[in-house]
Formats: sequence, C-alpha cells, structure tokens
Amino acid sequence: MALRALQIIVPKRHDIELADLLSRRPQGSAWTVEVDDQRLLSGVLVDTDEAEVLVDKLTDRFGAVDGFRVISVPVEAAVPGLPKRDKADQGEAPDPSDPEAEQDEKRRKAAAHRVSRDELIQDVQTDTSLSKHYFIMVVASTLVAGIGMLKDNVAVVIGAMVIAPLLGPNIALSLATTLAHGKLFRQAMVTNVAGLSVGLAISLAMGLILTVDPSVGELRARTSVDLSDILLALASGVAGALAFTRGAPTALVGVMVAVALMPPLVAVGLLAGSGNFQDASKAVLLLATNVICVNLAGVATFLLRGVSPRSWWD
Repeated sequence: MALRALQIIVPKRHDIELADLLSRRPQGSAWTVEVDDQRLLSGVLVDTDEAEVLVDKLTDRFGAVDGFRVISVPVEAAVPGLPKRDKADQGEAPDPSDPEAEQDEKRRKAAAHRVSRDELIQDVQTDTSLSKHYFIMVVASTLVAGIGMLKDNVAVVIGAMVIAPLLGPNIALSLATTLAHGKLFRQAMVTNVAGLSVGLAISLAMGLILTVDPSVGELRARTSVDLSDILLALASGVAGALAFTRGAPTALVGVMVAVALMPPLVAVGLLAGSGNFQDASKAVLLLATNVICVNLAGVATFLLRGVSPRSWWD
C-alpha cells in the first residue's frame, strides 16, 4: 500500500498530549519540531490504510483546539522504508486489557487497503465543482455523443463515454449518502442537475436542427432496458467506488466507458427534439436506471469498504 506523510500542527501547550498520542507509532516514523513560540509541527509516516485511524484520533483529541490542522501528503518513496508493525498490527489479536489498542485495530481493519475518508471527500469534491471546465466537458461530451449516435459510429460514442463528466458527481452523491455529508450531497446534486440540464438542452437543440433517424443502432440501443443493463450499471457503480477508494484514477477510464451516463441523456434529447417522444421516454428510463444503479452500488461498495462517518452524530 502507498504511504502518506501526515503533517500535524498544534499549539505548543498541547505538546504532552501530542507526544502521548504519537508514542504508539513505530520508532523513526514520527518526529516533532517547533514552528515558533506558539506552535508545534509533527510529521508522521503512515501506510495509507492507517492514515484514517490516526487522523480520527487526532481530530477526537484536538478537533476543538484553535490552530489545529492535519495535512496529508502522498509519498512517492521513503528510504529507509516504514518500520514493520508490531505483532498486534500484523494481524494478531490486540491486548484485551488495552481497549484503545483494540479500538484502533477495529478501525484499521475497516480502513484496510483504501485511502482515508478525508482523502475520499477531497477527491470527489474536486469532481463536483461547478466550474467553467466542468461545463466545457459536458458540452464536449454531449456534442461528441450526439454526432456519434447520429452517424451510428461506436468509436465516437465511446469517446463521449471517456470524457464522462457525470461520473464524478454521481460517485460524490454515493459518498455523501454513505457519510450523511449534507454539504457534499447538495453540491453533488446541484452539479448533477446542472450537467444533466446542459446536456439535455444541447441534445434537444441538435434534435431540432439535425436529421435524426431513430432506427440507427446507437440510438435504438438506448431505447430499451433489460436485466443486462441493470447488471452493467450496478457493476460499474461498484468499480467506480472501488477506483476512488483505492486512489487509482487510471482505473476510472474503463469505468467511464462502462457507466455511459451521457449517451442515454443525449439520446433523450435527440429523440425528443425530433418528435420521437415514445422512444425518448424509453431512453429516459435507461438513463434513470443507470443513475439509480450507479448510486446504489456506490453506496453499498463504500459501506462494504468500511467507509463511515467519523462519529455517529455526523
């Protein structure tokens, strides 16, 4: 698993508490220096799947302290490497007389082989910002998908799938639901609705202006929903959530093609704009199926991967 360097800033008056909290770390993996007369800076080298446990403990202890901050930085390499974990960390049962160690072990197992909760939130927030770049990507994807379907060109339609501007907001919606994160949920919903609206408006205009043949294969394929479409959307939602939890954005290219949220949306606009309302309603059903299944599968995957709110009142 990759490494993370945690940089922890706390007021100097909390030096004993910080030292006590970091005392369980392997020798040589944590250090502390004075930033100035008021603040301390501690650096901690951790495995990615340990980062969430330590950040939660730090937040529980210092979250209400003015001036507290934790910064997580990806580490390309560390020489020498991180010291080996102790026996409890290697999989043996923790000391039952130490409830804190037992709780840490439970948290560590829940966060195994994935990036931390805070890193997940940061990653998906990047994909849910209503920016000029996002709208350009929506417009580009809509035009590419529309032209590809009108010309019945599979390769061009796949190009629109790879652009995939709607994937990030839908994964963010799944994560927000899992964490009961109201702000992220609202942000993802607004971004989703904005992207869907822009894509639908452009495809409607294309349907009004251009000649649309509803019998071409790429359009006809978006006017029916069967079990295979549902299974595909569910599997794609699982793959998308896994790619985010592993911090592996390169895996998202395949997911983008599999999810294919933009082609059904464009099919709705093209068919409705050309007056083929019955076929358009069927394309709406496919789009709704994809969106719902991707979100449900994403929530289930995040839960199975141990992603949960920091505390029950969150």
